[in-house]
Amino acid sequence: MLVVNVLAPVFLLIGLGAVLVRVRFVSEAFLRETNRVTYWLGLPALLFTSLAESFHDAEASRQILVALFLATLGVIFLAYVIARLLGLPSSAHGTFVQGAFRGNLAYVGLPVIYALPVATEGLRAAVTVAIAPMLVLYNCAAVIALIASQHKVELRTLRPLLKQLATTPPLIATLAGIGWALSGWHMPIAIDQALSWLGQMALPLALLGIGGALARSQTGRNWRAPIAAATLKVVLAPVLGLLIGPRLGLTTLETGVVALLLACPTAGISYTMVTQLQGDEELASGTILISTVSAVFSLALLVAMAAG
Repeated sequence: MLVVNVLAPVFLLIGLGAVLVRVRFVSEAFLRETNRVTYWLGLPALLFTSLAESFHDAEASRQILVALFLATLGVIFLAYVIARLLGLPSSAHGTFVQGAFRGNLAYVGLPVIYALPVATEGLRAAVTVAIAPMLVLYNCAAVIALIASQHKVELRTLRPLLKQLATTPPLIATLAGIGWALSGWHMPIAIDQALSWLGQMALPLALLGIGGALARSQTGRNWRAPIAAATLKVVLAPVLGLLIGPRLGLTTLETGVVALLLACPTAGISYTMVTQLQGDEELASGTILISTVSAVFSLALLVAMAAG
């Protein structure tokens, strides 16, 4: 019952988003706009308020971040090997690799972790602190992988990456939240309440948006590559987390949380980046679809393990 209580709200909202698009209750333009509001306002507000209130309790954030980082590097390496074994064209390698490592930490991972009854406020704060640098890593690695698939990586090709990093809302909000916590200042009640309300809308709107994107996804004729990428994402990545966590001194619960984050399905924003950087759109959408469906089972198992 605990597993159902933790995961059902997440996937019910994703399913609702898919239904709303299928029956044309909302338009694709509406979903794009809500996703922009979530990315630029809702998620930064959630990160800022969470860190401003509980950053000092986030003692395990460094070890959690290192575990996530090492597991991600392992998945990237294996993804390149498997892409070659599958005989994918070089132009699709970046799309395959991105789909294999870029998990939806903010919009799926956070709701699951926040819903865990065994997760303390300190652990939730540690996860929040660790997620922002991982989002930066995901952005950097994804852009480099996709550019390398299409062009030779040069200094001029990295300028868009540097610009993106300098204007990444989650990163800015994370630094601001940490700075506020360290300053010892007290948030005015009115501003604190407004930011809290803004942050509370982020996760449900994001989940609806994921569902809407899935309603338009397809695997295409070549199903082997999306399945392989999704397997790396929701099976191999959390296994690496379970192996790495104890070696870094993480507790059983902290290791389980790392595995949960690594088991999150491929982020929907990866499809947007693929379209912008001329990757394989069919492979990207198929990976998102298959990883989201299969993540239900991986996350359910890991939630049961974490709760036990």
